[in-house]
Amino acid sequence: MPRTEVLIVGAGPTGLVLALWLTHLGVKVRIVDRAPEAGATSRAVAVQARTLELYRQLGLDEAVLEGGRRVTAANFWVHGRRAAQALLGPIGQGLSPYPYLIMYPQDDHERMLEARLAAMGVKVERGVEVTGFTQTDEGVTATVGGAPCEARYIAGCDGAHSKVRKEVAGDFPGGTYERLFYVADVLASGPALDGELHVDLETSDFLAIFPLKGKGRARLIGTIKDSGVDPDKLCFADVSGEAIEGMRIRIEQVHWFSIYRVHHRVADAFRKGRAFLVGDAAHIHSPVGGQGMNTGLGDAINLAWKLAAVLQGRAEDALLDTYQAERRAFATRLVATTDEAFTIATSPGDFATFVRTRVFPIMVSLGVRVVALRRLMFRTISQIAISYRGGALSAGTAGRVSGGDRMAWVETASGDNFEGLDPRTWHVEVHGEVRQALKDWCAMNGVALHPHRWTTAAEKAGVQKNAAYLLRPDGYVALAVPGGSDRPIARYFAARKMRPS
Repeated sequence: MPRTEVLIVGAGPTGLVLALWLTHLGVKVRIVDRAPEAGATSRAVAVQARTLELYRQLGLDEAVLEGGRRVTAANFWVHGRRAAQALLGPIGQGLSPYPYLIMYPQDDHERMLEARLAAMGVKVERGVEVTGFTQTDEGVTATVGGAPCEARYIAGCDGAHSKVRKEVAGDFPGGTYERLFYVADVLASGPALDGELHVDLETSDFLAIFPLKGKGRARLIGTIKDSGVDPDKLCFADVSGEAIEGMRIRIEQVHWFSIYRVHHRVADAFRKGRAFLVGDAAHIHSPVGGQGMNTGLGDAINLAWKLAAVLQGRAEDALLDTYQAERRAFATRLVATTDEAFTIATSPGDFATFVRTRVFPIMVSLGVRVVALRRLMFRTISQIAISYRGGALSAGTAGRVSGGDRMAWVETASGDNFEGLDPRTWHVEVHGEVRQALKDWCAMNGVALHPHRWTTAAEKAGVQKNAAYLLRPDGYVALAVPGGSDRPIARYFAARKMRPS
């Protein structure tokens, strides 16, 4: 009987990233997908700054930057003109090494991830379906391609129609949007094909234009009214109407076109025993803000280091409970927020139209002029604001940085403080003087120490001078220690029955 440590069901971006991280961490994985071949089309295109920061740990950020298109502005249209513009570069300056949005189609993204995984010796098994599994205290036995497979854990990365979810959570509470969505990859021209992001606010027929690499290439995502016609019989000519005409888009070629429905749902549980739900198998929502795929990738990386720690005897099973606690809380807030935003963006009512066409453009125009508001805007959309404060793995505050926060980004003389972060180890970061006792403790316990000279940049970022920040393998702050003593760090691990190496 085939044996593995983690059986990953689904080879979309979420499953591939989970497999990549686990393999990098020394965990044996098997990844299968019921589709006979990788997808040639995609809906997800946006790669957010936080994803790029995490990708940097494995050198994946360079591939995304090279293969994608950098977007530095978002434009909002009303009555055939640009009513507001948000410059993404300036609003993210000083907050992340990636103060912009990257458009990188999901199919290209998947090919890149799969190639990296293959280079690490792991091949995706396609046309292989998992039809069920059972679990005991010792492991999981799944039926994979009609044959049994034993694993220590199973991860359902198999999307909205997940079979793993039926065993883990049963119901998938939420709702379905009345309108149908369409997605099209086109070659076009017009003022909205300038390499920036464009969104039509005038009509209730939502339309967003995402620029792709290559002159005139764009991904269109929009809505159409459900007229009762069989969606499989609709073509692009049936859906391209008022919004496209209002933005003066001239379609020259349609490379591919698809219609689908969107739901807003969150599974009641992300974990049951040795089975986990990750990405769309756990939560789905509207495409507002380009958050969906990025959230799934965040799930995968959050789960990966915890699985590795438990499998390798560095932590007890209780660590795995923090995956659901941290990621489900965020997913619930995200689904509620995107649902409200999408309802306003597509509602035909007078109030919604007034908010969409009059209030929102003013808010954007004013917001980008106010430093605090534009920083909040970037932090939210880029996902660098995701925090696990108050969680079981989060403790302490030093400066404006608390346990559970993503570590503040600081430019240094040699680059920045994210340089050298590796998901295979815990890290301690200090800006200022490092106590000798802390140096000794890090050396004895296999924790990477990152000392940095104190600078005004660190102070502006909210970092406290001489404080010690214990970073988890995923770059989030586990513990913030004013004064930089090693003793609170030692107590942190002892209290949670974990060891860093």
